[in-house]
Amino acid sequence: MSIEKENNSKNFKGAWIQFKKNRMAYYCYKILIFLTVLAVIAPFLATDLPWYCKYKGTRMFPAFSFSNNCELKDPQNGQTERIQYDIADWKHMDAEQIVFAPIVYSPSKSDYDNSDYVGPRDKQVFVTSDGKTIDMPIRFRHWLGTNKAGEDVLSGLINGTRVSLLIGILSMSIASLIGIFLGGLAGYCGDKKLHNSRGVCWSMTLGLVIAFYYGFFMRSYFLKDAFSVSNSEALKQVLISGIIFSMVLFLFFIVGKLLERIPVLAKQIYIPVDSIISRIIEILISMPLLILIISISAIAKEKSIVNVMIIIGLTSWTGIARLTRAEFLRITTLDYIQSAKALGFKERRIIFRHALPNAIAPALVAIAFGVASAILTESALSFLGIGVPPDLVTWGSLLNSGREKFQAWWLVVFPGLAIFVTVTVYNLLGEGLRDALDPRLRE
Repeated sequence: MSIEKENNSKNFKGAWIQFKKNRMAYYCYKILIFLTVLAVIAPFLATDLPWYCKYKGTRMFPAFSFSNNCELKDPQNGQTERIQYDIADWKHMDAEQIVFAPIVYSPSKSDYDNSDYVGPRDKQVFVTSDGKTIDMPIRFRHWLGTNKAGEDVLSGLINGTRVSLLIGILSMSIASLIGIFLGGLAGYCGDKKLHNSRGVCWSMTLGLVIAFYYGFFMRSYFLKDAFSVSNSEALKQVLISGIIFSMVLFLFFIVGKLLERIPVLAKQIYIPVDSIISRIIEILISMPLLILIISISAIAKEKSIVNVMIIIGLTSWTGIARLTRAEFLRITTLDYIQSAKALGFKERRIIFRHALPNAIAPALVAIAFGVASAILTESALSFLGIGVPPDLVTWGSLLNSGREKFQAWWLVVFPGLAIFVTVTVYNLLGEGLRDALDPRLRE
């Protein structure tokens, strides 16, 4: 076991050294870290809530507070004043001390005095507390302009980073779990490894059809209504359908075991796992992803970012599965796998400790490229105005707002650059991982 861990450590160090030699990929790795940190601190970096405010002797931290209000008591007259953070006019508040965030606008808040497409270099105005209109102070300026509703573009870009990275990473996490599991199962088991009696196989085949009929087809109206209500209700109904599906399938498994008592049905036959999974992959590859997402979004009346992540994840695992399957087919013929089998190791240990760590490298490359593809898909959906809620600002929604007025170039250039840079970073990072994980390129 210690020798195995030492070899894995040496392989990791060698891959890291090779990765650092690729300067472009290494710089993209640093840019990705920066984007990740930016996505984490975005709610505090671009917000109209001040970081610190001292008002009438009371210290408040609105941007970092879990509560949305604060009650303060005037020591002179004893009256209690209640301040609600999200609707308070902080820019005109007569505070003793106040510290704003670097970007003093939230992504979904409108500055009506600078609405109707104000550019970065256009004249921007600010209305003081006494009603006078003056030139915009430096700290309140919209550095990348505004859209038609007066929403700050820079704040939307920063907070849109969270949405893009969240969709890319979580959707590919779903795709990775499905792809690695099914690809490894197909590659390791093949068509001649798993076997069972005819009674069980035939009963389970019929059970799959009947279980799907009672679990999902008969409950299609419940599922459709649930998706129209909310995501939690949809998840509840899907779980109920899954339980019904599993229970019916289990009953047919019991029936299959009883059928084994018949001599003809007791004969062992092989289960073509590889062929079944390969046919499923071919079916999904032939389906257009964008049209499928549009169709499902039409069924779900409530637009949600969760729906987009799940749909992208459930339809993007095919490439990962094919690469994992190919690696498992190659690895299962190598000497150390055959030695592990000869020593009597359990199949679970052989798969997870020996085969999977050595077969996952191509999948990591596919995952990096898949994140870039998921970000492009989300941007396309937001540009079309489907998939995500209208009050959620994304890079694609900023591009969509630029369609109404082509002269507002800042609504096209800046979100387009953000999408281009992020997708390029993931693609170059994927190429760097591919070269680093290739043992033939290591010295």
